[in-house]
Amino acid sequence: MDRDRADAYLALLDAARPARPDAAALADLQWRHLLAVPFENLDIHLGRPVELTEEAILAKFLDRRRGGFCYELGGGFAALLRALGYRVTLLAGRTYGDEGRVGIPFDHLALRVDLDEPWLVDVGFGRFTHHPLRLDVRTDQEDPGGVFRILDHENGEHGDLDVLHDGVLQYRLESRPRELRDFVTGCWWHQTAPTSHFTRAPLCSRPTPDGRITISDRTIVRTTGSERREEPLADDAALLAAYRDLFGITLDHAPARPNPAPIPSATP
Repeated sequence: MDRDRADAYLALLDAARPARPDAAALADLQWRHLLAVPFENLDIHLGRPVELTEEAILAKFLDRRRGGFCYELGGGFAALLRALGYRVTLLAGRTYGDEGRVGIPFDHLALRVDLDEPWLVDVGFGRFTHHPLRLDVRTDQEDPGGVFRILDHENGEHGDLDVLHDGVLQYRLESRPRELRDFVTGCWWHQTAPTSHFTRAPLCSRPTPDGRITISDRTIVRTTGSERREEPLADDAALLAAYRDLFGITLDHAPARPNPAPIPSATP
């Protein structure tokens, strides 16, 4: 990423260029990224393939003022951090689902950032940490998003880690360094598989200073603390206006409605 592109990215985040790549600046950038670049899967429901290259991700964020899902959000943020002098490694994760089962390989993308200590940085997991977590700490870590803990996975021979949020397993994180192109098959699966939760309905979401705002299918969901309010949207015009006004996303037509086809059962 060249300096002009990095400056444009920082302007999107309403962030100044850090004087040095330290932990305080990293925490500030992560929170600003979460606020400014929404978690969304709209391209899947617009019939547009997601392209996993740095150039495509930056064009989507900076030129079209869009967000993305984990591969794009993590990949884009990694490029920015590297341009600012951080040492960043892409890591693959497998999310925990029902009955403690993990998802497909390359199910999730998170970042390791090495300073004087290693940090887990994740801007692509929806409701999750606001700030980085220490990767080398095995006790509770408090964050505005909740209480998190990183543990060595029970099968320790592979060096995998389990990440918990408020005591609930979220994903299993590998330690092996990856490249963005390694996630292409996982990204394709999430765009096409009936069992992927991304193919089931359009979603656009971001935190707010006091909660979260989400458009799930045709409903606006606002949460503030423990309070949750839902506002159905009457038609496509109202939906497009909500994307524009709440997320700064301008679309020329509404995403397709969820596919009503039954979801195949998992093989035991």
